[in-house]
Amino acid sequence: MKRIKILEVRSELGAGTRGSSMGIDALRVACLNKGSDYFRRYGSVAVPDLNYALFDDTPFSFARHIDAIYTVQKSVASAVEQTLRFGDFPLVLSGDHSSANATIAGVKAAHPNKTLGVIWIDAHADIHSPYTTPSGNVHGMPLAAALGEDNLPCQRQQPDADTEFFWRRLQNLSEPGAKLRPEHLVYVAVRDTEAEEEALIERLGIKWIRLPEIKEKGSRQLAQEIYEHLSACDMVYISFDVDSLDSSFSKGTGTPVEEGLFLSEGENLCQDLLENERVVCFEMGEINPTLDSENTMADNAFGILEKATIAIERRLSV
Repeated sequence: MKRIKILEVRSELGAGTRGSSMGIDALRVACLNKGSDYFRRYGSVAVPDLNYALFDDTPFSFARHIDAIYTVQKSVASAVEQTLRFGDFPLVLSGDHSSANATIAGVKAAHPNKTLGVIWIDAHADIHSPYTTPSGNVHGMPLAAALGEDNLPCQRQQPDADTEFFWRRLQNLSEPGAKLRPEHLVYVAVRDTEAEEEALIERLGIKWIRLPEIKEKGSRQLAQEIYEHLSACDMVYISFDVDSLDSSFSKGTGTPVEEGLFLSEGENLCQDLLENERVVCFEMGEINPTLDSENTMADNAFGILEKATIAIERRLSV
């Protein structure tokens, strides 16, 4: 029987606000406070984070710390690939969301001949590149890297040669070329985007499920429609950024956004989506306890994580 294996990625190199490296430990505190044995039940591996690089100035203004991020992402991709090749289910707990590019690369490396679908539950589209980014934070770029997309029609700056070198390395992580096709990506609850991202989403025809549709249809119907849209995909990766939740539930994250998912909606979405037999990997990230005096974000996220894990276990035991 397949087992769940937790991969702990504490890197916060791609974030603009410090503190998400402590998100996993905040989840552990939430687990202890609840009296749960969650973190005793599953084997876990900690991926080296290189967060010490944050104490050094970075020369990459349009992709800050991209050199160290590339090193971290190689390790993340390798850990995901190895977990899948051993027949286990990688459950990735990450600091900042830039690691999702590596998770996608690792899934594809383990199954190079299978078609991958991605369900992206997030307040943000994370589809900028060094050519379009307004912030230089790489956690806004993982999907552009996975798609092999620069979005040059919306270019606003020219990165230097060293930045381009590492950006190509991220785009070609594990194996050369794009890991994901636009028609195999589904956005859920995304609501805070820049003009460059919106233009690219429209040009690529990416499916985008906004909050009114989520509330109107409910998680069960949405899950069914999402998997119908991804019918050509042999396997699916689900990525859950805690800022997909409404900011009233998600103050403990670097970029909270109003008018997001309620807690129950986040739980139900993850549960219903994870019941599908094609799901091979789940990731949760961007918890930042330094922004949250009572660890409320991690408490809320741990509740979702527990429900999501129950859905994974139920399917793996069949």
